Amino acid sequence: MRAEAKEQREEQIAQAAYALMAEKGFQGLSMLAVSKRAKASNETLYRWYGDKLGLFQALISRNAAQVADALDEALEQRDDPRQTLQNLGPTLLGMLLSPRAIALNRAAAADASNTLGQVLAKAGRGEVFPRISTLFQQLVETGALAGPAETAAALWVDLLVGDWQIRCATGAIDPPTPAQQQARAQSAEALLFQLRG
Repeated sequence: MRAEAKEQREEQIAQAAYALMAEKGFQGLSMLAVSKRAKASNETLYRWYGDKLGLFQALISRNAAQVADALDEALEQRDDPRQTLQNLGPTLLGMLLSPRAIALNRAAAADASNTLGQVLAKAGRGEVFPRISTLFQQLVETGALAGPAETAAALWVDLLVGDWQIRCATGAIDPPTPAQQQARAQSAEALLFQLRG
């Protein structure tokens, strides 16, 4: 199968899996139901993903790769680290509060074995946070922020995301609008520079 065709097929499978998770939760998700919804063979799903956990890991990896690509694109604007940070906040919130990210968080939160949460943390924060830390290293090196860079980055993420992600995942709130995300990013940045500038 050509790479482009495989990518299309993987996206169809991902769409089917997310739709089923939205309807039935992760516990109600089955490889057979995904294969039927995606109009793919059950054999293909098992060959590509191994089992339901493997499929979940692939969904997380896909989502984390999209977030990482967006962050990498934002971080390529190295002229002004402060401007990069201003652009990064709404981008990161948009990704973390997307329907797909919320579905993954719901599945991980409902897993009593904690396996899904560990997979999510490794592929999500484990892949994304080092990229954010790179930007914060630039901010520390230019004297814009007091270090250490990782501590400042962790504070910014906490200020930015707060409890929004878990509240969206539990259905306590609807995902914030882009305007609300922009305002939250501005507030997080302002508070960060008050505390560590």
